[in-house]
Amino acid sequence: MLVMKSYRKELWFEVPSRRAFINITPQVEECLRESGIREGLCLVNAMHITASVFINDDESGLHHDYDVWLEKLAPHEPVSSYRHNRTGEDNADAHMKRQIMGREVVVAVTGGKLDFGPWEQIFYGEFDGRRRKRVLVKIIGE
Repeated sequence: MLVMKSYRKELWFEVPSRRAFINITPQVEECLRESGIREGLCLVNAMHITASVFINDDESGLHHDYDVWLEKLAPHEPVSSYRHNRTGEDNADAHMKRQIMGREVVVAVTGGKLDFGPWEQIFYGEFDGRRRKRVLVKIIGE
């Protein structure tokens, strides 16, 4: 009889700049090893409303293009153009960038490995950095 297991871990990040993309695949793979789960699902999600988790290629040109594209869609300045910033914040753009890039990813676990397609990697996207934020890794399976 197989027993369903559950594993949970928080990964913490403190990005010194306002925006950054960090490949967190190695940390998630380490969580999978720690879990002992061979078949199941791995959820990875940003626990902050101005950060994102997404899957794509680990290519610096693409990351630059994301940064430029997101800044065109939701420019940081002028901060006065956002009603949210009237609360004393300056991060309305970060909330919008997170909405576009997404909150979470789910990856199948097969044979004790993350079951990726070609070139796929997991990224933490930071849009309002300079403080500690966390990412939840939750793995369920057997």
